[in-house]
Amino acid sequence: MKHAPSADPPPILLTASKITKTFDKTRALAGADFELREGEIHGLLGANGAGKSTLSKVISGHYSADSGSIRYRGRDIQLRNTRDALRVGIAIVMQETSLVPDLSVLENIFLPELGRPGRLDYRALKERGRAILDSLGQGDSLPFDWEVRRLSSAQKQLVEIAKALGVDAKLIIFDEPTASLSPGEVDRLFDVMARLRETGHGLVFVSHRLEEVFSITDRVTVMREGRTVMNAHPTADLTQAELIRAMVGAELGAIYTEPHTPGEGEGGPVMLEVRHLVTEPVVKDVSFSVRAGEILGLGGLVGAGRSETVEAIFGLRPRSGGEVRLGGKPLKGDDPQGAIRAGLGFVAEDRRTQNIVPDLSVKENLLLAHLGAHRGFFCGYQARERKVKELLQRLGLPEDRLMDASMLNFSGGMQQKIIMARWLLLEPKVLILDEPTKGVDIGTRASIYAMLRDIVAAGVAVVVVSSDFEELLGISDRIVVMSDGRSIADLPSAMLDEEKLTLLAAPRTSMARNTALLNQLAHEHGGAGFWALIEKDNLICLNTVVTDAALDPGFKAGEARGLADTLIPRALSQREPAFVPEADKSRTTLLVPMHSPRGHDLGWVGLCLSPDTALPSPEAIKARIDTMAAAL
Repeated sequence: MKHAPSADPPPILLTASKITKTFDKTRALAGADFELREGEIHGLLGANGAGKSTLSKVISGHYSADSGSIRYRGRDIQLRNTRDALRVGIAIVMQETSLVPDLSVLENIFLPELGRPGRLDYRALKERGRAILDSLGQGDSLPFDWEVRRLSSAQKQLVEIAKALGVDAKLIIFDEPTASLSPGEVDRLFDVMARLRETGHGLVFVSHRLEEVFSITDRVTVMREGRTVMNAHPTADLTQAELIRAMVGAELGAIYTEPHTPGEGEGGPVMLEVRHLVTEPVVKDVSFSVRAGEILGLGGLVGAGRSETVEAIFGLRPRSGGEVRLGGKPLKGDDPQGAIRAGLGFVAEDRRTQNIVPDLSVKENLLLAHLGAHRGFFCGYQARERKVKELLQRLGLPEDRLMDASMLNFSGGMQQKIIMARWLLLEPKVLILDEPTKGVDIGTRASIYAMLRDIVAAGVAVVVVSSDFEELLGISDRIVVMSDGRSIADLPSAMLDEEKLTLLAAPRTSMARNTALLNQLAHEHGGAGFWALIEKDNLICLNTVVTDAALDPGFKAGEARGLADTLIPRALSQREPAFVPEADKSRTTLLVPMHSPRGHDLGWVGLCLSPDTALPSPEAIKARIDTMAAAL
């Protein structure tokens, strides 16, 4: 997907030189340099607090630089505000969305036009908006007449991206645009970014996900402590280790450790049990359990109902059905205070609006959960003082900053660690974290993972929701996969990789063609059809359709099996391009490999039939499967 280098480099679109910016006593930028060419995607990287967002806001007119210069499209410019930036063709997609919650999606997409004189042509705006969303591959995902407050985090991010495209900007800064997007949505966004690059746009891509940086960017600039420490370096010439060293100023070991899943029958007691949870309209049937000293990952694509599920467990959403038990005792719904007192901690996804009180000090924010857990008039803060000091040492936060007047004085990564420390003060039995590393750099991620390992070692049960499948696989012992509001699989993380997890998490609606074909094959021939991932001696089933129970392959959707533990071990082992009969002559099975139009392995489609029937042509079955795969 990267841009092929040419003999003559494209013209420079923007140059920022020796930019400085100070807030009160904090020097956010100390002589930063940045260069962007037309027709390139340029990664802007650095640890939390390095100055990336400040530099992005200077370039996009949110802040005025104290000193330094900006040259754009061949002339020096001075931006007094964002309107000036938009007028010359510079837009930014913010990490924390800057939308107006009471306005509609359409009005937010074309927000800059609302201030212009004259009447708005809403029909023309809808046509333009539809074209933008179609180019993002999201034509039906954003109802134009909905108020933005009704949207999910992912949908709000898409509105932000559409708003930037709506002003026909030549330079677009993407500040963590993929933080709330599913892998499929990220692919579509990258396709759009690639098309913008081909038409001569200059794109600045700010991200903490290094795999995305290597996937999409042409050059990278790295900042540290307000300075540029690597300027416009070709991405292809870098290794991940070199990039991390530039970002954090030191070598960083492996941030994940091997999952520590206990053996069968071992491990601590079940601390949290969820049975057939229903929360209208998103969560339809979710069940899972997590033991003391275990990390359970809750995986799925955006819109699967993961956040809604954990919010309902904590009592932030009404439950329509099902049961939640904490430490063996029923946990009431719509009672977060009762959940806290019962030993449940919850770090919500939206750090700014759900987790912190910006105008309170660090200490006051730390003690918020303690206040919620405490009964009576006297709060007993003194009893927590020793624990607070211990946590400050773990966070690497000087004690003299405990009374800082505002949490907004800290980077997003430090805010997140303070939020986690708040719950550790209460020594919970179960801790739920929704997107715990969203928008934080790799160094902060490593320290958050270290905190999680300490928590688990102390016997706490942990549930993690994450859209980053690499993260989910790296830190979880088990993963419960959700799709369309239902839990559809519960598997050890060691059995999964990112491709398998993505296929398992695919919305059932996106599997309609596959399910229809399995139905046709099974009913036409009176047998059983299935779709499975097969690797070495193991199988993960994605879907089954059984019309004759006597021909059941021995597994169903969401289950993992050793090949020898199924009812068709010979066929699964041989994977021949023909029907393979089992040793007991009960079934004969055809297995056909399936690949996406881009060549990705999509697993195997199988058809189990009775050996006593007239068998269809394997070539004809394969042709039907290939036709279906080409349409995915």
